[in-house]
Amino acid sequence: MKMSETIAELAKALAAAQAEIENASKASVNPHFKNRYADLAEILNTSRPVLSKHGLSIVQMPFFSEGKVGVETVLMHESGQWIANELLGPCVKQDPQGVGSAITYYRRYSLAAFAGIAQEDDDANTASGKSQPPAPQYISKAQVERLDEILLGCHMNTVKRFEQDYPDMTKITADVYGSIVSSLESAARKYQERKNQEDAA
Repeated sequence: MKMSETIAELAKALAAAQAEIENASKASVNPHFKNRYADLAEILNTSRPVLSKHGLSIVQMPFFSEGKVGVETVLMHESGQWIANELLGPCVKQDPQGVGSAITYYRRYSLAAFAGIAQEDDDANTASGKSQPPAPQYISKAQVERLDEILLGCHMNTVKRFEQDYPDMTKITADVYGSIVSSLESAARKYQERKNQEDAA
């Protein structure tokens, strides 16, 4: 942390401001983790009017260093006194959205720390690359029955391989159903063609 030669006036004003600042309301919902959190805008709305009332202001600037992203937060007092701190960390996704999420995360946590505000996580999950995978979509009962129907026309070896690969047809996901149907229909068609040739002979 860096600061001006003296911060007596700033410390007095900050103590008065923190006595009035309430914790930010958790009005937003993380779409992946379903938890409620106070976003950056809410923390700014909660802290900025009170800080300004006591002659305090905040400046936050993003910066980059050796592939990492960071934010420098400067708390200034009308007397000219100031304190500053840098928060630097990794950025998992090196694209505009990933960098933006990391910057928002660092801004929010730095501002909350300066203002003495308690709040839950929000962009932490995005900035760290954590997300919950979507729930698998399994095939319907009608689609299971369709597979059974196709298998009746397949050679027993094809049926055995299918049962080894998919011991529970109700757990087959919708994204692979189409390719499975195409493969089985092709196998059934070839099997029937061979049978017809053998019968003709």
